Amino acid sequence: MPHALITGANRGLGLEHTRQLLERGWRITAAVRNPAGATELKALDAGDGRLRIETYDAADLTAAAALKQRVAGPVDILFANAGMMHRDGFGTGASEGFITSMRVNAAAPLALAEAFADQVAASQMKVIALQSSRMGSIADNDSGGMYAYRASKAALNAIGKSLSHDLKAKGVVVLILHPGWVRTRMGGPGGNLTVTEAVEAQLDLIARANPAMNGRFFHANGQDLPW
Repeated sequence: MPHALITGANRGLGLEHTRQLLERGWRITAAVRNPAGATELKALDAGDGRLRIETYDAADLTAAAALKQRVAGPVDILFANAGMMHRDGFGTGASEGFITSMRVNAAAPLALAEAFADQVAASQMKVIALQSSRMGSIADNDSGGMYAYRASKAALNAIGKSLSHDLKAKGVVVLILHPGWVRTRMGGPGGNLTVTEAVEAQLDLIARANPAMNGRFFHANGQDLPW
């Protein structure tokens, strides 16, 4: 039975990834900051042992190593999905929110990859998926602002590219993903994709993962995005 570890699995894209993979027969380790409050996530538990909910706080850079001690066996998909959007613009951009965004959106996924690389390499699929954003593209930035979010996602893209080289010998494929503009709490009500549509597209892309896709920045529709 394939196994996925998904962070930020209590809402939005992470919750939907968990739901769809459970429907496909997967075993899921759902890593969330507050398991007690993850009502929607707990409602997905069919009682068959395939859903395991673990405590994980992306703002704590020791959390990945601690999580590793509680997750046994191969991990087919390590999905670093947990993230935050700090919206300060010019004039207030250099703030503690900027530093926290870099920790949560960039350093935490790196810590996860460092902790779980060998378990991913021991699996059948060998995929690390990083939930990035088109807003991390420097070439695509034609509106400015959103300093913390843009910078942290650009950093995540650079991390993903480095991981694709550093883990290549282990057979791990690193995918850097933009889900599209999705109607979630973070994306807002104006998105042109539902959560279901975005996750279906991402999972179809992940299912096709191969060495030729390693270290590339993809839209959920399969389009390569500019750095």
